[in-house]
Formats: sequence, structure tokens, C-alpha cells
Amino acid sequence: MAKGFDIQRIDRRIIFVLVLVAVVIPLIVPLGLPIDVSPPVQSLYDTVDALPPGTIVMLAGDYSPDTVPELQPMTLAFLRHAFKNDLRVVVACLWPASPPLVEAALTPLAEEFGKEYGVDFVNLGYMTGGPVTILGMGNSITKTFPSDYYGTSVGEIPLMDEVGSLADVALVMEVSAGTPGTREWVQQAVSRFSVTLGSGTTAVGAPNFYPYVSSGQLVGLLGGLKGAAEYETLVGMPADATKGMDAQSIVHALIVVFILIGNVAYFLSKRPGRAPAQEA
Repeated sequence: MAKGFDIQRIDRRIIFVLVLVAVVIPLIVPLGLPIDVSPPVQSLYDTVDALPPGTIVMLAGDYSPDTVPELQPMTLAFLRHAFKNDLRVVVACLWPASPPLVEAALTPLAEEFGKEYGVDFVNLGYMTGGPVTILGMGNSITKTFPSDYYGTSVGEIPLMDEVGSLADVALVMEVSAGTPGTREWVQQAVSRFSVTLGSGTTAVGAPNFYPYVSSGQLVGLLGGLKGAAEYETLVGMPADATKGMDAQSIVHALIVVFILIGNVAYFLSKRPGRAPAQEA
């Protein structure tokens, strides 16, 4: 007699394929699942949105390629918001791998919004020193970064004529994967120079910085891919983070279904008179 289908004997490769499909489809065809915006993200958005056109803001990109899936969408969303509101952007990095990553976001967005390098935005690149570099910028950004990412003297960049120190920057947005990063900016820039600071961090690092939001040392915080998706929602341009959250939500739902099916199959196998499943 042919045996009936036994869920406990299912080939695990089928499960792997289902998970793959659940990840890929939302990335190709976004589902547009609702995203609730948390107060720290809303606060950061509101702070940026309240800045008048022409205001100078700083993007401190401090991350590496391994954290790009979480943090690059934050960089893109912040830059899109800034350019959309005609804010001028100065980029300064404490991680050596960051300048080209930020540049990859800057270039297409500058073209999209018609922004001119050296007038509307500038990428100062990387400077070693961590907290010491932040202190240096508190006194003089042009002395701390004597040239930009391309090697051009800051004296030849019109925008830098208006940026003497951190006092000339209305807000710093720190996109951070670790150290040096958000903590150092809070300790050195906020405490010493009263800088208005927002932050975006990896999901695993975000819990360390929510106390800074509560204390007012951070005006807002983007935590991981979810925080990036929330910011994209507020900016009105859902992108990679929103797609990633769609995929993550579908996979989580699929895993719950697998757990339920597995538990049902287990308890059914314990019914009196039912022989235990044999190992494959």
C-alpha cells in the first residue's frame, strides 16, 4: 500500500527554495506593506525638515561595505531629503572605507536634483584620528580637512568659504557602524560644541543609543533597515530599505507557518496507534 504524505519527511531543500522565493519576489516586485514610523525617526525627519533652504548640514559617513545593506539606504534617504529641501551638504568621514560609499550615493542624487559640486555639496573624504578629528572640526573644519576627496584644496571650494567650524553646521547626521561613530560624536561634538546631532546605526547597535535620544543628545535615531525604511516613507521615496522590509516580513511570516506546521505534525505523530516516522 502506498504511504501517505508525511510532513516530517519533507526534503529540506523545498524549504530553502520557499525561503528564497519569499526573499526575491518582494525585492523585484515591492509589496508596499505598511510601515509604522517610530518617534525617534519622526523626530529626526522633523528636525531636518524644519531647516530653511540654504542651510549647511554635515553627513558623517562612518561605515564599511559589510554594513551597506543597512546603512547605505539611510545615507541615500538623508541626502535625498537634504537636496529636496535645498540644504547644502558637507561630507566628512572617520572611516577610510566610507568616502567612496557616500560618493556612490551623492553622484546620482546630485544629478537628479541638479546640484553643483563645491557649491551645493562637497565630499571632504576621510581623515584619521577619530575623536581627535571631531575636536579638530569643532575648531576648524578647513584645517582638519585641508583638501577634499578628490585632492582639491578647500580654499578652492566655494562652499567651504562658509564653513569655518562645526558652529557653521546646523545639523550633523552620523551614519555609524561602530567606533569611531555615534558615541564619539555625542561625547566630543554635542558635549563640547553643542552640535545638533542625528544618527543612523545598525540594528544591533541601535539599542546602545536610544538613551541619547531620551536625554536629548540625539535629535533622532534610525535603527537598522527598519529605521531606514521609516525615513524613506517620510521622505516619500520608498527604495531599497522598504523593499528589504517587505522581504523580511514575508520571510518572518513564512517561518511562523513552518513552525506551526512542524508542531502540528509532531503532535499528530504522537497520537495513539501511529508509528513514529523513520529517519530518512
